[in-house]
Amino acid sequence: MGPKAKKSGSKKKKVTKAERLKLLQEEEERRLKEEEEARLKYEKEEMERLEIQRIEKEKWNRLEAKDLERRNEELEELYLLERCFPEAEKLKQETRMLSQWKHYIQCDGSPDPSIAQEMNTFISLWKEKTNETFEEVIEKSKVVLNLIEKLKFILLETPPCDLQDKNKIQYQESILQLQELLHLKFNVATEILLRQASTLADLDSGNMEKVIKDENVTLYVWANLKKNPRHRSVRFSETQIGFEIPRILATSDIAVRLLHTHYDHVSALHPVSTPSKEHTSSVTELVKDDVENVEKAISKEVEEESKQQEKQSHLIQEEKLKVEEEQDDIEVKMSSAEEESEAIKCELEMKVLSETVSAAQLLLVENSSEKPDFFENDMVDLFQFTTLGGVYHLDILELPPQCKPVKGWMIVEILKEGLQKYTYPPETTEDFETENAFPPIEVTLEVHENVIFFENPMVVRWDAEGKHWRTDGISNVSYKPNERLITFSLDTFGPVTLIQDAHINMPYQSWELRPLDVNKVLLTVTTVFTEIQIQIKENLCMLSSVKLKDKKHISILEGTWMTPIPFIIALKEAGLNIFPTRYSHFYVVINNKARMNLSKFNVVPLVEVKAYRQMALLSSTFAFGWSKWNLLCNSTKVVFKVREHLPEECTENPNWALLMFSGDRAQRLKIKEESEAFSEALKEETEFHSTLYHMVRDFASKEAMEKVRSSNCQFVNSVCHMLLSTRLLSYS
Repeated sequence: MGPKAKKSGSKKKKVTKAERLKLLQEEEERRLKEEEEARLKYEKEEMERLEIQRIEKEKWNRLEAKDLERRNEELEELYLLERCFPEAEKLKQETRMLSQWKHYIQCDGSPDPSIAQEMNTFISLWKEKTNETFEEVIEKSKVVLNLIEKLKFILLETPPCDLQDKNKIQYQESILQLQELLHLKFNVATEILLRQASTLADLDSGNMEKVIKDENVTLYVWANLKKNPRHRSVRFSETQIGFEIPRILATSDIAVRLLHTHYDHVSALHPVSTPSKEHTSSVTELVKDDVENVEKAISKEVEEESKQQEKQSHLIQEEKLKVEEEQDDIEVKMSSAEEESEAIKCELEMKVLSETVSAAQLLLVENSSEKPDFFENDMVDLFQFTTLGGVYHLDILELPPQCKPVKGWMIVEILKEGLQKYTYPPETTEDFETENAFPPIEVTLEVHENVIFFENPMVVRWDAEGKHWRTDGISNVSYKPNERLITFSLDTFGPVTLIQDAHINMPYQSWELRPLDVNKVLLTVTTVFTEIQIQIKENLCMLSSVKLKDKKHISILEGTWMTPIPFIIALKEAGLNIFPTRYSHFYVVINNKARMNLSKFNVVPLVEVKAYRQMALLSSTFAFGWSKWNLLCNSTKVVFKVREHLPEECTENPNWALLMFSGDRAQRLKIKEESEAFSEALKEETEFHSTLYHMVRDFASKEAMEKVRSSNCQFVNSVCHMLLSTRLLSYS
């Protein structure tokens, strides 16, 4: 055999132990070096971070010290600016007194609603009047409704400290008496009309049909004179309003009445927010103490001047040559003392009024910490829902005896018990063969043209025993929004109304307050369903426009200027409710500015009030807007956009500044509306201030600040009232 062939390729070299140890050592040294470099880098970065933090903290401390140093000066200047609120309140008080005086000298026969004797005389005299026709009652109702409206405005507009409990009870009792008497008069007038049914019968059907329309009341009445069992469909002429009555009613001596009152006198008086006893007593004590101090100061001045006068008169007798000079000195001193005491008195009165106004404004944004009373499944919670379009009084009436012509005279039997309702269904149904003899009555109603429903309206009926609205007893509801007709079946007749969620437009999607002219602004509130624009000038408000799904809606309120409280009531009655109540936070998913816990109950509302007051002060020149960051900041702070608004500037891409305000401190934020995350970091080269006024002054023009200082006090007060009523910072 020959020699073996050698294997091709190099043979792998075996690593020795020494070489392996050397490699491990090099790797360990490299790892230690990398760790050391990383440690040094971290220490350097940490030192840089701490240095930056130290510099920022020093800068922050300097800014806080500077803010604290000028705090008193800024607050004093703000106090002088906010004197416009008590000045506006004094003007309102003078207007109320002037209104009473004008009513007194007018002598038009209508009573002064604030005087109990005049109201009692008016009610008694009207009760004594009999045999008034429906048209006469409608004409009188205009005076009555005007009196009711005035009484309600007195209760709403008069500050709590100026309204005594006995007067409040008196006004509420007068309202109830007028409402009850007015409805009684409508019933009596209906009876008089039905007595003449046979003379007013239609030639074709033989039954009587009557429609009487007015701005506040509409009457539809149908009298079943022929009792034709086949005539079961009642449709009033030139309308689609009517009933489908069962056979038993078609053969009975009955009349069907639909009395549509465009107001709601059925629901109980809505609860009015009242201050707590502690809150009221504190304000009362404050007023009392300040008045006593004024009286003491004045009496002390008088005593000192009288002593000085006696001393001077004694010197005059001794030095007859200086009589004229001494008398002149006395007169000058007396007049100066009187002027000084008068100035002290006015200053204290203004201070008391200012604190009273502030307390009333704070009351507007305080939330109730207790949920309203429990409601059963079928009961309507009027804290959550609101009635719209008035009340439809549906009644089946027993037909009274008819007028009969006898020898040129009309003779009629007048029943002592008056107009009687026909009970349907009867209390006992034993005499009837089947239960289907009393089916539900189908009703078709027309929705009031001046009311907006953003969703299909709900039909509810009045429970006279329980004194509340209920949803049971109503079925087969259908709504035609284009024709504004609603059809439903009703088990038994009685007052019915349409309701809508009172908070359907809450929370708001956005808002903006923008100057239009001198002492004139435009408030825009955007909700899920609509965009509402409100103009404010002096002490007046006006609905500028309403947009529904990108379409402009014409409202009867547009173009009508009203004072704030009547304006708010009118918008609510039209279905445009953007005014939360003290219970609304129980029904709306809202910003935590309003959903507070008890520990913050006295803090958060005060922050909100301070923000609205100072925004109103600046509103003549500065525009304010909604910011998404307001949802994310602390509950004791608010965030909003602000910019100076000048007529000549382009508003396509406005340069907004973001401000954060805590009630005691205002700062400009570094972030923008388009930023990815919220941060309370201060914008470079800006400072803290104790007020919004001084904050915006840092970046505003001199012309803008001059306009702010010259704003009309009634205008500022009206803007503030609208902001307090809408609570934009909490419900958006």
